[in-house]
Amino acid sequence: MPRTGRRIARPSLLVLIFYLAAVPIARAAHGPDEHVGNVNFPTSCSPQAQPALDKGLALLHSFQYQESGQAFTDAAQRDGQCAMAYWGKAMALYHQLWEFPDAATIVEGRNDVEQARKPGAQTPREREYVAAAAAFYRDDPKLTHTDRAQAYSTAMQTLYADNPKDVEAGAFYALSLVALAQDGVDDLANRRKAIAILNPLFEQQPNNPGVAHYLIHASDTPELAREGLPAARAYAKIAPDSSHATHMPSHIFRRLGLWPEMIDSNLAAIAAAAEATQAHRGDASYQFHPMDFLDYAYLQSGQEAKARQLVEEVKSVPGARAEGIADHQALFAARNAIELHRWKEAASLAVPDEMIMMQDPTYWARAIGSARSGDVSGARQDAQKLAEVMKAQTDHDKAEGNKVTPGASVEQREVDGWIANADGKSDEAIADFRAAAEREETEREEPIAMPAREMLADLFLELKRPTEALAEYKIVLKDYPNRFDALYGAARSAEAAADPRQAREFYSQLVTISAPGADRPELRAARDYVAANLNP
Repeated sequence: MPRTGRRIARPSLLVLIFYLAAVPIARAAHGPDEHVGNVNFPTSCSPQAQPALDKGLALLHSFQYQESGQAFTDAAQRDGQCAMAYWGKAMALYHQLWEFPDAATIVEGRNDVEQARKPGAQTPREREYVAAAAAFYRDDPKLTHTDRAQAYSTAMQTLYADNPKDVEAGAFYALSLVALAQDGVDDLANRRKAIAILNPLFEQQPNNPGVAHYLIHASDTPELAREGLPAARAYAKIAPDSSHATHMPSHIFRRLGLWPEMIDSNLAAIAAAAEATQAHRGDASYQFHPMDFLDYAYLQSGQEAKARQLVEEVKSVPGARAEGIADHQALFAARNAIELHRWKEAASLAVPDEMIMMQDPTYWARAIGSARSGDVSGARQDAQKLAEVMKAQTDHDKAEGNKVTPGASVEQREVDGWIANADGKSDEAIADFRAAAEREETEREEPIAMPAREMLADLFLELKRPTEALAEYKIVLKDYPNRFDALYGAARSAEAAADPRQAREFYSQLVTISAPGADRPELRAARDYVAANLNP
């Protein structure tokens, strides 16, 4: 479960370590009254093992891997000849959208597959499930991560073609396509293929947790987000005890700029997480992820005080490790300072005392804050530290076999752009921001705070080139609807370009999307302009 504030096109293990303990643990139950969703997964296993199999599958669909693996282990203990129990154990080790199994985990999964392949009473359909897992866990060290994911997806395609009425097969095949898309393989095409598979299944089984969950992931792009809205509004109701299920809709709400729904989704997720902690059903540190999304939503809805309060609330997350608290406090503080344009505050952020690969938001914010405050020397020092962090992340990703995009990161290019601007090299700064935006958009990397293209628009506005700024803000708002700073920047650009009609439209939209208790100071200017220009 990679956090919002990291460039997460290809998440690495170290980015995810605080989230692996964050997997929500649903109530250990099975059936329509037990709040984990409904699955229909008939097998040849004994009646004693079947409830544990269904429970394991429901949890697997919600990426609750540890508890899912335990449920499948229980099924194997109840029926030692149950091939699907060992299949489930193997699949609970493959976290498709979070991290790739390391070498030891590959061996463990292969051992489970070998157990599943032992002679027994498996049906042809069950043998195909096992064969798909075997394709992934094949004993060949030359296979890349993408090779294994592609082999698994191809096998799942065959399984679903042979068993077109098997909803679970369709759901898992669609998920394999989303995993390939996230790994850079035919991104939009594979996502659209997954959506085409999942939509009919969602109509057939609206309470299946996997179908709704995977629809959200498949649609989690600017181009496709609206197609995931029905699933987003259903998933939390399917498994209300799971904080992951109550949080996941906010991925779509974020894409569509639906800030009230995003806030409600994450407040519910945080409450579910707290309940899980009190019931001793898991490590409460998984509250961090919805808090991350909540911080962003508060900023976009104009609620500065609430966003700042979250930095302190991180300290009180029950059961959280010290490094997890420090990491998220640093992330929220960095995002808040940059989104709120508090440059001196950003420049003076304390660097968290934690592993180097988690320090990038702080050094990024410090460097930008220093450059925009006129401290070019300080900006260069923090830029060098940021480069060291990025190298450590890249070296780790290479060692893990993850895809690495060559060249300077988006964060580094953004920092270089503001330093160049501070040096009076505006053309160089524009080139830096265009390169950052191109990489961010091409690689589908999620920004820590504002998108790179919005920084380009901010630069144009600062350079008194409002027409160019407005054009860039409009592009941002297409992919990031209702972003507070983009709306405010677009309004100011239109105002500076002597276009009162557009200025009033953007200011009015800013007022509309802001919460009733919004306290960001920009809103005063927006309201004053709207009131003074009722008939532009």
